[in-house]
Amino acid sequence: MIASTHLRSPFPAVASRGVFVACLGIVLTLTALVAPTVEATTARELYADALARERTLRAPTRPQPPSLDELRALVRRYQDVVRQYPRSGYSDNALWQASGLALDAFQHFGNATDRRDSERLLEMLRSEYPSSSLVARVDERVARLGALAHARLRPTAISAIERTRLEAGVRVTIQLGGEVSYRHERLENPDRVFFDLQGTEAAPELLDATFSFSDDVVRKIRLGRHPNNITRVVLDLDNVEDYSVFSLYSPYRLVIDAVRGPDAPTPEPLTVRGGEPAAPAANAAGNFSLSRQLGLGVSRIVIDPGHGGRDPGARGSGMSEAALVLDISLRLKALLASQPSIDVVLTRETDRFIPLEERTAIANRQRADLFLSIHANASTNRKARGVETYFLNFATNPEAEALAARENASSGRTMARLQDLVQTIALNNKLDESREFAEMVQGGLDQKLRSVNPQIRDLGVKQAPFVVLIGADMPSVLAEVSFLSNRAEALLLKQDDYRQRIAQALFEAVLRYQRTLKNIQVASQP
Repeated sequence: MIASTHLRSPFPAVASRGVFVACLGIVLTLTALVAPTVEATTARELYADALARERTLRAPTRPQPPSLDELRALVRRYQDVVRQYPRSGYSDNALWQASGLALDAFQHFGNATDRRDSERLLEMLRSEYPSSSLVARVDERVARLGALAHARLRPTAISAIERTRLEAGVRVTIQLGGEVSYRHERLENPDRVFFDLQGTEAAPELLDATFSFSDDVVRKIRLGRHPNNITRVVLDLDNVEDYSVFSLYSPYRLVIDAVRGPDAPTPEPLTVRGGEPAAPAANAAGNFSLSRQLGLGVSRIVIDPGHGGRDPGARGSGMSEAALVLDISLRLKALLASQPSIDVVLTRETDRFIPLEERTAIANRQRADLFLSIHANASTNRKARGVETYFLNFATNPEAEALAARENASSGRTMARLQDLVQTIALNNKLDESREFAEMVQGGLDQKLRSVNPQIRDLGVKQAPFVVLIGADMPSVLAEVSFLSNRAEALLLKQDDYRQRIAQALFEAVLRYQRTLKNIQVASQP
């Protein structure tokens, strides 16, 4: 028996197919419209995640520098953005960040693979994204890679190693012929910390040397040679609670402070070496100010991050001056905190508004020996760039007048105070020392930033009637660390490395100024 079949007219089927095709067309159209938005969002998330990881990796509070594996893994994350979303607006930035990480890997670990990766990523940025604003900076980074490669052919000499006892522990100072890259790590069983100094060679008397000590928490200092001109310096530790590392310049020195732990034996008391106290040096003009004649020194510094709260200051590339200088100030505080001879106070450690007059009042109440106000510059001339440092006096040019007017905009003082203000500025008895400190800040900023900002302009030391400096009982300066209104410098100011360099330059200027006033005597055992 044959089953019956119900026959239907073909016309409804045709109609159904037409509806289906029409619906499919609508769906495809909507998909085409939505897809770029979804892609852009996903690319943004990938890029933001990589950027957040990089900030964590470069954080100044991180106990150890990034390892080679960590740097390379982050390079791959940025490359994922380009591979998955080559047409997104984040791909050129991802290539730039990845090339910078590869450069850092080459600088710190010396593997030519990382140099080639950085150059390849830069060439891809140039060829695939020619309209990107980052293309203009490619040649500069390629040149830096070349300079690093050249430097590896001529090792930097390690000329001396010194061990000094401090009140809180032991200091080891490694003196070199120039600045070098290094990494360090603490290991257990036995307790030790090692430093791999890249592109270095120990002096003949230090080659494979071992120095042993019978007292305190650093018992041995050992030097060894590794491939690729790496010198390893190992400190054998005993009851060390923690250690810190910082650099000094002219000449370049790597300084390691090992802090005694609670179980460390009490060392013999320190006594000051006999002999005449070290006299302070003359200032840059060859004179001795009243401060130097009186033998005054520096032990407490007040750091003032400009603006804050309802006063954001200048703006540029999505940044506010207030947030930027607070970040730099916190980095500077961390560096200065490693110095047992310096006490640090910040006028603000959060985003809050403090009147200009209150800032110097804080320094006076704290009986500070030095006052440093940190700002970022801005100009209607978008090509203006560079660093400049000010001390309190009457302005001598229109640019200084305009800058003072902008920085003093939040002052609450009225015309009734004009005479008092003029008299205070005219009777500024800290002028010589403020100018001296300003010279060191300016020179340090220019020297430290020029290697990563070759077009930086040294705008010099200037004078202007900044309200924030009026009334300070101690030498005081205001540093303008770069221009937020200049696109190239604003992009640099977004980078952790550039901010850290600014903090380092200011840190070294403070130490240099402190040493010229009154040399701190070295303590030793009787």
